[in-house]
Amino acid sequence: MATQTSPIGTPRSATPAANQAISNQPPPLVDYDAFSAHAALAEAVRRSGADWAEPRLAAFGREIGSEELIAAGYLANENPPELLAYDRRGERFDRVTFHPAWHRMMEASIKAGVHALNWVERRPGANVARAAAFLLMNEAENGISCPLGMTHASVAPLRRNAALAAQWEPHITSCDYDPSFAPMSEKRNVLIGMAMTEREGGSDVAKLATRARRVSADANATEFELFGDKWFFSAPNSDAFLTLAATENGLTCFLVPRFCPDGSVNHIELNRLKDKLGDRSNATAEASFAGAWATAIGEEGKGIRTILEMVHYTRLNVALCSTGIMHQAVWQALHYAGHRTLFQKKLNDHPLMQNVLADLALESESAVALVMRIAHTFDAPESDAEAHALGRIGVALAKYWITKRTPWAVFEAMECLGGNGYIEDYNLARLYRQAPLNSIWEGSANVICLDVLRAIERLPAALPALRNEISLARGADRRFDRFLDRLDAAFFQESSSPLLQAEARCWPRN
Repeated sequence: MATQTSPIGTPRSATPAANQAISNQPPPLVDYDAFSAHAALAEAVRRSGADWAEPRLAAFGREIGSEELIAAGYLANENPPELLAYDRRGERFDRVTFHPAWHRMMEASIKAGVHALNWVERRPGANVARAAAFLLMNEAENGISCPLGMTHASVAPLRRNAALAAQWEPHITSCDYDPSFAPMSEKRNVLIGMAMTEREGGSDVAKLATRARRVSADANATEFELFGDKWFFSAPNSDAFLTLAATENGLTCFLVPRFCPDGSVNHIELNRLKDKLGDRSNATAEASFAGAWATAIGEEGKGIRTILEMVHYTRLNVALCSTGIMHQAVWQALHYAGHRTLFQKKLNDHPLMQNVLADLALESESAVALVMRIAHTFDAPESDAEAHALGRIGVALAKYWITKRTPWAVFEAMECLGGNGYIEDYNLARLYRQAPLNSIWEGSANVICLDVLRAIERLPAALPALRNEISLARGADRRFDRFLDRLDAAFFQESSSPLLQAEARCWPRN
């Protein structure tokens, strides 16, 4: 029987009717340089002083746009991970298995340094270069962003414990992917997961019920045993997890490795994997700490403050993830419209379609400009208080806005493909299922808005830094100037009334 080529180039069994000539189905978007073709991203990299990274980003872009890696994204989603809770003898096994395509994508991304580039490259623009690579990765598959984003962000809180950082950081930042199940000391590279949410409480950390019991009588010892359940156990295939648990001195941040110091498997029980709307290639578990060995990070009782150092980075990562999803959706729409003929003209020659595509392109490019500008603040020296204040409030704003706009953009791009956009052979359906996730992860919209209010209250430099940033565009457009005048009156003048919680998502005031 004859064969045909699927949208990603994989041979499929064909029916006799498929032998007829096909002239009006766009070819698959494969084997392209996802970085060099992304003008807005390339410009942001150069604008932020990370032009030294362009050759390696272009090399990664070619891999991301390759037919092989695009096909791997399909395969990883069609073959989701499986939990092996028990071995054949009925003993606890607690491992998650993945399709080889998942490991192929992880290998390519870790080799490119999406999890570590800013920690190992100590030069200007390193955070921007890392952010660009992370964004590109999401053009091929979004499921791997969870373990890689958390691994990247874990370095900041781990540095609060110098001994732990010395042990773990070289393995965390290694670009040699190692998926083996073994103690950290025997591995080339490790992944770090996160276990925060419980059944009784998510954002309301006061309801967290996991308890930590000190292993020794020494009040200064950092070794504990953890007891409790976690409702969302992110990336359960990781080598260690950051979590919160209560000691007698309050909520404390802990590192919980899969293996104890003596080499035995730690008491972490994986109960089941979540059946999610999207994010099918990635594993999320429900888990229990049954006396799990753990080491405290940071000051005891100050766990929230410690974990927020990680969240600052993970929120940037989810904004980058949504920006990558959005751009890939828009890129698919542009590609399709440039090859599909309708009423004797290419789709992108019809004025109404041009308007839609222009709106989508503007949405995507504005997201790139915003998130990469915020990534640039992470490269600022410690002495630049204004940049850090802008980054503190800007991460939350970018996370809120971009993740909220992405589902709309993906839906609109899907419609550009007509019925093909709704079919699993095209990746718009997969992107559409994935699109809402990042608005929920790392703080849903209300939580983010409350965080912005908290930043305004506790960091006096935040609002002035934001005002100075957006005022750079004053004079370019009268409509924007009028908006800035209203913004000044509402927020930046001494007579401005404080923003109330109920108004945090509905400004401007009537």
